[in-house]
Amino acid sequence: MSNTFGRLFTLTTFGESHGPAIGGIVDGMPAGIDVDMDFIQHELDRRRPGQSHLTTSRNEADRVEILSGVFEGKTTGAPIGFLVRNEDHRSSDYNAMKDLYRPSHADFTYECKYGIRDHRGGGRSSARVTISRVVGGAFAKLVLRRMGITVEGYTSQVGPVALAHDYWKYDLSLAESNAVRCPDEAKAVEMEQLIEQVKAAGDTIGGTVSCVVKGCPTGLGEPEFGKLQAQLASAMMGINAAKGFEYGDGFAELDKRGSQLNDAFLPADDQKGRKVSLASNHSGGIQGGISNGEDIYFRVAFKPVATLLKAQQTVDSEGKTATLTAKGRHDPCVLPRAVPIVEAMAAMVVLDCLRQNGTVKSVFFHK
Repeated sequence: MSNTFGRLFTLTTFGESHGPAIGGIVDGMPAGIDVDMDFIQHELDRRRPGQSHLTTSRNEADRVEILSGVFEGKTTGAPIGFLVRNEDHRSSDYNAMKDLYRPSHADFTYECKYGIRDHRGGGRSSARVTISRVVGGAFAKLVLRRMGITVEGYTSQVGPVALAHDYWKYDLSLAESNAVRCPDEAKAVEMEQLIEQVKAAGDTIGGTVSCVVKGCPTGLGEPEFGKLQAQLASAMMGINAAKGFEYGDGFAELDKRGSQLNDAFLPADDQKGRKVSLASNHSGGIQGGISNGEDIYFRVAFKPVATLLKAQQTVDSEGKTATLTAKGRHDPCVLPRAVPIVEAMAAMVVLDCLRQNGTVKSVFFHK
C-alpha cells in the first residue's frame, strides 16, 4: 500500500476513520521556518466536520499535536511527526453495513485487493484520512508564503450552479465569507440553497473546486514524465471523490482555434525580473510541462458523495441481493470541505518542485 506522497518534500500518512487517530510524517521541510500553530489549526478547521449546516454533523475538534521536528517554535529540518485524535466516531452506525458493499464506495475493491476491510466509516479509504494532507499542506504553505507564493481555492460549481472560469473577475478572499466557500455572494446563496434541498431529500450532489497559485517562479516541473500539470493532476485525483482535472482553459475552449488560444510573448513590463511576459494565460501558467511564471490555475471535479440516506440496491459479501439504507452522519456535498484539501495538495506539489530545483535551502531562511 502506497502511503507516501512527494519526492523531496514528502508526506507519509497513517490512520483510519474510526481508529484512535489520524496522523503523518512530513519530511524534507526546510529548517528555520517559524511554525504558526494558529495557522495550521485554522487550515484544519476549514476541513473539519460540523463546521456548518452544509456538512456532516460529526463533531470533531481536529486539534493537531506536533510530536517531532519542531524546537522553540521553528522547524529543525528533522521529520515532523503529528497526529489528530478521533473523538466522535460512532462505529455502531456501520454495524448493519458490515457485510454489505456500499454502491460506488471502496468496500468491494478494497476487499478484493487485500482480503480484509475496516467497514467502520470506510477505514483507510475514508475521506477523514485527508486530515494528514491538510497538515502537510499547511507546513508547505508556511514555506511558500515566505517566498511570496499563495495558493487559493474556492468552490466554483455545485450541480448546475457555476461561476465563470475567469477567476480574475472575483475577489477570491471572499470565498471564506460563506459556508460553501464561493467568492460570488449571489452564486453562493444559490449553491447553499441547492445543497440544502439535496440534503433534505437524503441525496448528494457534486461540483468543482478551482484553485489559483500566484507568485510561482518559472522552471517548476519536468519536460517528460514529471510535467507540472501531471504532478498536480496526480495529487488532485488522489483526493477522495475526485473525478476529473483540467488546467488553464481546459475543456471549455475546445471549440476555439490555436490562433485564438496561443499565449503571445511580449517584452516584460513588470517588476519580477523576467525577460518576457504573456499577453494572455490560456495555458494556465504551464507550458511544456514547466511553469512559465504566470498564475497557475486549475479545476477539480468532485462526484456526489456515494453515501445516500435513502435505500439503494446492492449485494452482500456472499454475492446475494440486498438493500442498503445507510446510517450515520455524512456530507451532502464535499465541495466546501474539499477546498482546503485541494489547496494543501497544490502547496505540497509546488514546494516539492521547488526543492527538486534546489530553490529552497534551509540557509535561505536564516538570513
